Amino acid sequence: MNSKPAIVISSLDAERLESLLDSLPRGAFPGKAELEAELARAEIVAPRDVPPTVVSMNSTVRFQVESSAETFSLTLVYPKDMDASGGKISILAPVGSALLGLAQGDQIEWPKPGGGTLRVRIEEVVYQPERAGEYHR
Repeated sequence: MNSKPAIVISSLDAERLESLLDSLPRGAFPGKAELEAELARAEIVAPRDVPPTVVSMNSTVRFQVESSAETFSLTLVYPKDMDASGGKISILAPVGSALLGLAQGDQIEWPKPGGGTLRVRIEEVVYQPERAGEYHR
């Protein structure tokens, strides 16, 4: 998949992510340029205008591995909200920044432990703060 899908990001998420990036020490986060590029190419909309099937910050997403019927769910979070539960992915992880703004049906290359990648499809945005009317989370 050479062309990247169009992405939509809420103005609130974009503002918070830009502040987060500005606060990081130089070289602290290897994927900084990629996240900045995602923000630069995104369509920025008011939180109320984020489509209900788009992955925004704090969204919980159900994925399906293309090569199997395996499904798993993760919540896209800011680094301060990470914990040891295994159910969250940081926006600062390469896959996390790639997820932001994607929608149900989009596919992504997911790094496998030990190398290689899996093709994963976004099956459902199970929970999205904007859809739930939570604009100031």
